[in-house]
Amino acid sequence: MTVAPESPKLQFDDIHGAVTLLRARGLRLSAARRQVLETLFALDAPASAEAIAARVGAGALGADLASVYRNLEVLEREGIVRHVHLGHGPGLYTLAGGREREYLVCERCGRVEAVEPARLTHVREVIEADLGYVVAFTHFPMVGRCAACAAEGPPAP
Repeated sequence: MTVAPESPKLQFDDIHGAVTLLRARGLRLSAARRQVLETLFALDAPASAEAIAARVGAGALGADLASVYRNLEVLEREGIVRHVHLGHGPGLYTLAGGREREYLVCERCGRVEAVEPARLTHVREVIEADLGYVVAFTHFPMVGRCAACAAEGPPAP
């Protein structure tokens, strides 16, 4: 399995900050790119390119799926967007920057919980101390069972 290299770490808190970063790098802000960014800022969870395209396509200017993928690729290369894999579904896209999150996924019910990276600092420290690995849960989640599923008893064999 090949994992894409980490995108550069950028800091921005809103769409204006993201646009400023794009322009500082010499990239133009097309209507479709703006719509993709606006959609990502409006969402409270990672979304598939198809879901983003559906929301963007419903807008006044509209954009097709290929255009959404092209814009997501540029935004990811520039460190504004990152993709994550949360379970067995398609890759999902979310904002990087000041909104960085790590993920927990329940293997039983599929519940996804986004948490601020600081909440998992102790977990990362234990793994590094015991195993020597420096880990992050931004691209691939930590998988286990949520409290409700764990209360139902052990998983079936």
